[in-house]
Amino acid sequence: MTTISISAVPSGKITLKKVLLFCGVLSSALYAAINVFIPARWPAYNIASQTVSELSAIGAPTRPLWNWLCAPYTFLMIAFAWGVWQTGAQNRRLRIAGSLMIAYGALGFIWPFAPMHLRETLAAGGATFSDTLHLALGAITEVLYLFALGFAARAFGNVFRFYSIATFAALLFFGALTFLEAPGVSANQPTPLIGVWERINIGLFLIWVVVLALNLWRIPDDQRLVEDPAAVLPV
Repeated sequence: MTTISISAVPSGKITLKKVLLFCGVLSSALYAAINVFIPARWPAYNIASQTVSELSAIGAPTRPLWNWLCAPYTFLMIAFAWGVWQTGAQNRRLRIAGSLMIAYGALGFIWPFAPMHLRETLAAGGATFSDTLHLALGAITEVLYLFALGFAARAFGNVFRFYSIATFAALLFFGALTFLEAPGVSANQPTPLIGVWERINIGLFLIWVVVLALNLWRIPDDQRLVEDPAAVLPV
């Protein structure tokens, strides 16, 4: 059976690790704040019935502001993911989770070049390759953070594992509700709660990142999470 132990590491890396992990807390706080601040800059926007992506859509008045404010989130998430990888340098599951989150964060460099069009344009047949790429990035993003969540869940004890499983299930549930209303966006039809479902999904992930960061933060500065080298069970 897989067990987790703690191993001493050189103290020279301690400060950097703490800073990197704190970037996870900052990234979640920043993204949550952006999703409160930017919609207020567009009076016609409805947070309950419109998706987050519509804030950065081609033709949306909030697109420039969204791109500028989201840029720091990309760097903060990559920094945090690197901190996860470093903390689990001797823990295979945590290393994989960190790598997946690095990939997730790196997608932030591509998102500005793959905006969707506004609903009216999509309904009029104005979709382009940018819209296709936007949908593909959305799918890849969700796969990456779901797998990262799954691998990180196995790196800790039962409490964090059960919390992660519950979060995983909730993400699937609200993701499904979002998916069911999604066709209404391109058809410019009513989507009364798509913004609610999507924001719950986003919020669940942001909170999970904070919880993961705090769990890793509790590891003493001169120690590192490691996996029992005798463990032979697959992930």
